[in-house]
Amino acid sequence: MTSTLAEYFVGVQRRLPDEAERVLKALDEHGPMNKEELSLTAKVKRAVLDHVVMQLYALGLVEVATEGKSKMCSLTTLGWDYISISNAG
Repeated sequence: MTSTLAEYFVGVQRRLPDEAERVLKALDEHGPMNKEELSLTAKVKRAVLDHVVMQLYALGLVEVATEGKSKMCSLTTLGWDYISISNAG
């Protein structure tokens, strides 16, 4: 069974929590940021943010890098594709 990337992203969108959309939108609009900034910008509680970021990381939509004591989150190329396709649909 073969599906297009757009069809796959529709399935992903249905399965992700609402907070994931806010996290992706915040990263899209404001660029890479640490988890504290991301939590405030996306209006997602920090405990929930950790779970959401790990889901997005597992899907390859978000990259998490360590800079000092901070974990920096940013969109991957696939994450940008996901946003552009979900905004188009």
